[in-house]
Amino acid sequence: MHLRFVGCGDALGSGGRFNTCFHVSGARVNFLIDCGASSLLALKRLGIACDAIDTILITHFHGDHFAGLPFLLLDAQFTRRIRPLTIAGPAGLEQRLHQAMEALYEHSSQTQQKFVLNLVTLQPEQPRQLGDLRVTPFPVVHGASGGPFLAYRIEAEGRTIAYSADTEWTETLVPAAREADLFICEAYYYDRIVKNHLSLTTLEQHLPRIRPKRLILTHMSDDMLARAGSLAYETASDGMTVEL
Repeated sequence: MHLRFVGCGDALGSGGRFNTCFHVSGARVNFLIDCGASSLLALKRLGIACDAIDTILITHFHGDHFAGLPFLLLDAQFTRRIRPLTIAGPAGLEQRLHQAMEALYEHSSQTQQKFVLNLVTLQPEQPRQLGDLRVTPFPVVHGASGGPFLAYRIEAEGRTIAYSADTEWTETLVPAAREADLFICEAYYYDRIVKNHLSLTTLEQHLPRIRPKRLILTHMSDDMLARAGSLAYETASDGMTVEL
């Protein structure tokens, strides 16, 4: 099983990076974690077959994590996809997806698709089996709009992937990522403390309790990108592949 960073950027395009979208594929799984506005372009640039994706996990409803769905669904319609697709995310997913599709392509939400589209609401701290994925959401803190906000602990093919999503420090990140094979964590700033986002120095204080087997930093601002070469931690880049 491997994970590819289709996009690992922030909402502002820092470093010219694509919006957040991670692709995970293995013997029995093929899924996305988040689908930001630029995701369809980035998937096609990397030669990733969208029709083979079974599941998309959405962490929250900000455009750089969610707004790629209307483009992906429109592409599925024109490529005559027949494979079922599951999109899972926080409460409000169905309404938010309808609104996004209508805002970008009027009447597109009413199109009769040739494939079964399953929309699944995930509840915090309630594990859910989605095919060969076991997904446990954890609530995180990322402001007053665009939520609910979820981090994910994903178990598949004997491996555990944890993703912080966008969040300031919150204690739920400890059980979400404890001893995960791979913990993908936002580090928007190096040492600047702001609401709704996480700094690397804050994360470092809690790593002894989390003990991930591998940590990769993502969703970095220009401040962090300028330091990336000198950090003691791995940092994501668009197109980067991680073997699990």
